[in-house]
Amino acid sequence: MQVGMAEILDTSFDWHEAGLRIGEVSRRSGVAPSALRFYERRGLISTERAEHGERRYHADVLCRVTMIRACQRAGLTLADIADALAELPEGRVPGRDAWERLAARLRHEVGERLSHFESVLRELAPVAAGVRGDAS
Repeated sequence: MQVGMAEILDTSFDWHEAGLRIGEVSRRSGVAPSALRFYERRGLISTERAEHGERRYHADVLCRVTMIRACQRAGLTLADIADALAELPEGRVPGRDAWERLAARLRHEVGERLSHFESVLRELAPVAAGVRGDAS
């Protein structure tokens, strides 16, 4: 299920509602239930189990899932994302300062990756310039 960023940033609901079921988190975030279970197994999001074993997500889940998806689109690995999210309080909504620190860290990481990619492209430029004619 592919959802655009404009749809993900829907403000018609409470982004910090605790006790959501997996289907509701999936619907609101546009992320498949299987991906949510995978994120849980990787420690990126957390849940509690209701009396009958059903997952109930913490109030921070929609913000965390949105951050995870944005980081994945930026090319960060799940390990990078887990390290960054580990700085946030578990199971409760982080304050504005915590999100700003996380965003600054991720901007730095993405900036470093962009610099690396630019360096690789500069290394490839002489090779591309040395190619004669169309090899196809």
